Amino acid sequence: MRPETRQRVLDAVERLGFRPNQHAQSLHTGRSWTVGLMTTDGIGRFSTPVLLGAEDALGAGKISVLLCDTRGDTIREQHHLRNLMDRRVDGIIVTGRRTDPRPPLSGVEGIPIVYALSPSTDPSDTSVASDDRGGAQLAVEHLIATGRTRIAHVTGPEHHAAARDRARHAVDVLDRSGLRLSGGRVHFGEWSEAWGRRAADAVLRTAPDTDAFFCGNDQIARGVADALRERGLDVPGKIAVVGYDNWDTMALACRPPLTTIDMNLTEIGRIAALKLLEAIDAEPAPGVHTVPCRLVVREST
Repeated sequence: MRPETRQRVLDAVERLGFRPNQHAQSLHTGRSWTVGLMTTDGIGRFSTPVLLGAEDALGAGKISVLLCDTRGDTIREQHHLRNLMDRRVDGIIVTGRRTDPRPPLSGVEGIPIVYALSPSTDPSDTSVASDDRGGAQLAVEHLIATGRTRIAHVTGPEHHAAARDRARHAVDVLDRSGLRLSGGRVHFGEWSEAWGRRAADAVLRTAPDTDAFFCGNDQIARGVADALRERGLDVPGKIAVVGYDNWDTMALACRPPLTTIDMNLTEIGRIAALKLLEAIDAEPAPGVHTVPCRLVVREST
């Protein structure tokens, strides 16, 4: 078709408000122009930004999105997976609330899959994850740059990859800087404000010269800040506090507002969607692709 003829057709389509039949297009192209987004996170604290980022990228390509919430239930996951297969989706993005590697979806052949935030244990799969190593480095280096040398680390359960990884990398940065953890150890516990308050009291009993806390998430950090305020210790004048996640509900409500690490969850979702589109076009990129974190400086440091 000549360019001028094609343009006349497009002009007529727009003038008449014509919308092509998607079913007919699917039969012609062999694609459904739909993608499944499967989450294990019923609460949505972490998966929602990932899903929004993915939907933005897919929507730009005029691809429809089908959202499925498995609530961490393997039976429900298989049910949703069968439904997505029956709908002949072009691909699937899988995400969740934790950064722990997860087993790949079973019983799926011929459909591209990308794992976002929670990477697949299969290195031949495509996964997009947050750079916890870089995030911990940003937090500790920021505290050191503000003159802190007695830094404690309070985090979540040790069986969570996020807690282990952030703790390990924080200790590595301190070691390279010739420093040691205040109190001599990582304080593993819970992802909660209550744990932050208890841990702050425990640290200050054994290491009263502590001048900073790097916390594994914003809930813990808010609990630490509350405990310090109750003791009459100025934040950040006496002791600085850094959190992790940049959860507005916690970070902005903290007194003072919390310096924290943003995991760039929306960007993780966007890149996962782009990787899925590449795989749909027969250009898969296997392996784990990490997205850098960023430091958000507020008044707690």
